[in-house]
Amino acid sequence: MFLRLLFVLLIALNIAVGAWLLLGQDDSHGRSVTDPGVPMLHLLSEQPAAPAPSPARPPAPATVPAPAASTAVALETRCLAIGPFDTPQDLRTARTSLAGPGVRMRSRQEQTTETRGWWVYLAAPGTRAQALALARRLEAAHVGDYFVMSSGDQPNAISLGLFKDPANARKRRDELTAAGFAAQIQERTGQVPEYWLDLVVADGARFDWRSHVRAAGIGSHSTTCF
Repeated sequence: MFLRLLFVLLIALNIAVGAWLLLGQDDSHGRSVTDPGVPMLHLLSEQPAAPAPSPARPPAPATVPAPAASTAVALETRCLAIGPFDTPQDLRTARTSLAGPGVRMRSRQEQTTETRGWWVYLAAPGTRAQALALARRLEAAHVGDYFVMSSGDQPNAISLGLFKDPANARKRRDELTAAGFAAQIQERTGQVPEYWLDLVVADGARFDWRSHVRAAGIGSHSTTCF
């Protein structure tokens, strides 16, 4: 009895397994896991790798137009100092003569050391009495044109003349030396004003200031522009 019951159960189990396999085949092959029209979902790990973005191309350089050739000729600027002029009137005359388009000017005055002459003299012997005794010796030797100094930088010295020409000063000294006196020569200088005219000339290559300034002894040299 027990064996018969076991046999029946086995047959029923086989029938149930066969029915499940038969019905399960239609469900697995004939149906989709999604509804029609709905896209299939994928895991992020299943997504295909996105292609790397291509490097951006640098912008093309802008075309710079070539500068147009200038038809104007560049002018040569010159900066000159003209002088020295002896008097302010000479300076004003030159300035009037040189005035014109393309010329900028300024006037200036400077102090300079100038030789005033060559002094022939006998050094002071010491005291005023000794200086007067020396003067009497000059008189006895027939030397004229002398003067006993009473003030100045060399009091009691005996002046024998102030000469513009150094040759004349040397001649006077030699005459006194031949007469037995120790004459000396000293250059005399002093501060005197001199006047200059500075110019900035736009077209310096063609500028000739000498054709306008007639004063003697006037020269020129380059100077700082202003």
